[in-house]
Amino acid sequence: MRTFNFSAGPAVLPTEVLEQARDELLDWNGSGMSVMEVSHRGKAFMQVAAEAEADLRELLSVPRNYKILFLQGGASAQFSLVPLNLSAPKSVTDYINTGHWSKRAIAEARRYCAVNVAGDAGGEYLRVPPQRELKLSTEATYVHYTPNETISGVEFQYVPATRAVPLVADMSSTLLSRPIEVSKFGLIYAGAQKNIGPSGLTLVIVREDLMGHARPETPAVFNYKSVADEGSLLNTPPTFAWYVAGLVFKWLKKHGGLAAAAERNSAKARALYTAIDASSFYRNRVAKDARSWMNVTFALAKPELDAVFLEEAAAAGLANLKGHRVLGGMRASLYNAMSLAGVEALVAFMREFERKHV
Repeated sequence: MRTFNFSAGPAVLPTEVLEQARDELLDWNGSGMSVMEVSHRGKAFMQVAAEAEADLRELLSVPRNYKILFLQGGASAQFSLVPLNLSAPKSVTDYINTGHWSKRAIAEARRYCAVNVAGDAGGEYLRVPPQRELKLSTEATYVHYTPNETISGVEFQYVPATRAVPLVADMSSTLLSRPIEVSKFGLIYAGAQKNIGPSGLTLVIVREDLMGHARPETPAVFNYKSVADEGSLLNTPPTFAWYVAGLVFKWLKKHGGLAAAAERNSAKARALYTAIDASSFYRNRVAKDARSWMNVTFALAKPELDAVFLEEAAAAGLANLKGHRVLGGMRASLYNAMSLAGVEALVAFMREFERKHV
């Protein structure tokens, strides 16, 4: 029996996908080779790449005037690559700060352009600033935000309105967890290791009119237009991660697409938050209108029991519940491949642990 893995990332992958990758590992499509061993420019892999993009376009209903890029470097590389590709030196960009990853993006952007912090959750980052609090610049090149902060478990329940200014979103922990309206965004980027596939792959979905403006110093392999013109094959891509992501896309389609994924994810989050709220032994401090579906943080009333909780949870087959080192406490990540059965097992364990230690 597989462990219920609540890791924030790299995260749990669908068992069906792992089993298929296992079965094809040594002999992919009857080639006598692993998919990791074939040329990225060969006909066979190019078919994998084309199918993955087509399936992703279908899942997200990506408009035709958007390009999908399969890149390396992780979402953190995009903290630099977004301003390099979308802004000129000394131009103004708007950023909304809701926590750790927002702050990382802001710090990196300041190396390349002027940053206006248009909204700031502030303090311990337990809320999301509402639209009325945003102070957007009239001259901003783009507006950047992080829809979900994995460390504190804070999530936007709305898409910021930015008038005609392109909206850029770091969707590393939310992309493919529910339907989104891609046309509301100028650019979306996401590291793969949450809901998409293995670490090593980064997706960028970018509106065509925003490409072709990269600064001269932008490396060619990270110039959005250069990469798009070569179908993301400008250099050797992370082929195995791309292949597995393609399997995940097909798994999502098989299981009802993103509308069905949203129903499952909402049910999982609701079950865990209900258990926390019903208890005086556990506490979630995030504002209820900003609670994350993907990353549920909670603390024990007796922090001295944290180590015991984690040890006993692991023995019960519930892994990677330790909160981020910045905040401590506990964190359960409920990405697409985490089953409702896993959440129910966690809730049952929490209730029994409380009974023994209250």
